[in-house]
Amino acid sequence: MPNSFRLRAAALSAATAVAMSALLAGCSDDSGSDSGGDEDLTAQKLGWKDCPAPSEAEGGGAAPSPLPDGAEWQCATMKAPLDWDDPEGDTIDLALIRAEASDEADRRIGSLVFNFGGPGGSGVTTLPAFGQDYAALRTRYDLVSFDPRGVGRSAPVECLDDKQLDAYFQQDATPDDAAERTELLDNTEDFNAACETNSKKILPHVRTTDAARDMDLMRQVLGDDKLHYFGISYGTELGGVYAHLFPEKVGRAVFDAVVDPTQTPEQGSLAQAKGFQLALDNFAEDCASKVEDCPVGTSAQDVKDRIARLLKDLDRKPIPGIFPRELTQTAATGGIAQALYSKDFWEYLTDGLEQAYDGDGRVLMVLSDALNGRNENGEYSNITAANVAINCADDKPRYDPAYVERKLPEFRKASALFGDYLAWSMLSCTDWPVPGAVDHPDVSAPGAPPILVIGNTGDPATPYEGAGRMVDELGKGVGVELTYRGQGHGAYDSKNKCVQDAVHGYLLHGKVPAAGTVCP
Repeated sequence: MPNSFRLRAAALSAATAVAMSALLAGCSDDSGSDSGGDEDLTAQKLGWKDCPAPSEAEGGGAAPSPLPDGAEWQCATMKAPLDWDDPEGDTIDLALIRAEASDEADRRIGSLVFNFGGPGGSGVTTLPAFGQDYAALRTRYDLVSFDPRGVGRSAPVECLDDKQLDAYFQQDATPDDAAERTELLDNTEDFNAACETNSKKILPHVRTTDAARDMDLMRQVLGDDKLHYFGISYGTELGGVYAHLFPEKVGRAVFDAVVDPTQTPEQGSLAQAKGFQLALDNFAEDCASKVEDCPVGTSAQDVKDRIARLLKDLDRKPIPGIFPRELTQTAATGGIAQALYSKDFWEYLTDGLEQAYDGDGRVLMVLSDALNGRNENGEYSNITAANVAINCADDKPRYDPAYVERKLPEFRKASALFGDYLAWSMLSCTDWPVPGAVDHPDVSAPGAPPILVIGNTGDPATPYEGAGRMVDELGKGVGVELTYRGQGHGAYDSKNKCVQDAVHGYLLHGKVPAAGTVCP
């Protein structure tokens, strides 16, 4: 399963909530490119209008509802060069969304641009899902987000169709023998070949450096002298690359759920194995500590032992999931991982495990579907295709099966449950048609103003240590680290008052918190 939950965004929590509600209630190459020419793209005018319903590639669903104060979401498209090395060549359309600042015009600071991560997450669908959580920031900023190139409505990468993806996600992503290994490699090769067939024109142009240049064009088109920015998960990597390329254009910026910019893909996957294992340990401890009985184990160790037995049993014999699909070992592992992104979903994980022990895999499958971008209608967003395309265009290393097998003991030591899953995911770029750019991103940004960097000690997807390394790599006087002692992926959306006060103080009033601040 290619990069199945590597550096996936907090945005998936919104998708999970929608999918869970639905369940419990019922319990061709199209790069979007045009001819370029001599047009000055920095002078283009955005035609803001009412937002349409999200496209299938964005995840489907209804058009965004107004904010609680009645403010309407507005959408527009911005033209950007397909190839930034040929800025006067073909262009692509990038989808944008905004909600205008709610306070008086003379208090407006500018636009606050969000990237919620992935890579591959649609900002056009995610920002409205979380919009009311950013009401304090909207007092002085227009809230803006976008579908990065290759994502959603922005020249989306297309690989397999919905039926093919259903079959693809039923495969065994942790092979135990030569036949399963061959099947995994064949499926990965078929996936990558389909991406090349259907999206050949856009694949070389979805690197993070391309998206960073798009953001600087966006800054100019929005009419801002500086880019004020809120990056979450992969959005912190994108923000770091932007700061490296345009340090003098950085405004007030916050990085939350921070990607470690010093790691290779292998090191990142190994760190995630440790991070998800830590989150599983914390879930098990929490369940076992309840005053009432924990329905999925008598102790923390018993909780984990029973999960291990469940996955082993599912490897031999899947159980009914959401008809006609079965809950496989791979789907159950993905569902467990999805629930560990937020403490708010631990109750779903408990319910899902309890039901799976009784032979009902529906809840764990809903969680797995959310991870993979599948809605209740059986339609997939393009988050998996975009995630693979962007990671593989960015990441230079290519790993082969023999290398993965040599590394399996190290990954299993990091996590008995997630180790194999993440080790084998390193093969996703092996046969990718576009070469990777670098071993890891350059985020050094000498001369940039302070950037608030927030690390969460219980973060499974972007482990806490990455925040400190981001601060070091940004350079002296740039990165300002804040620690949140919490659970889940990210800190701001935990609604911790200390974290939110620090973010609001900086973004709204320019007050930089003391380096090393700790929020309990």
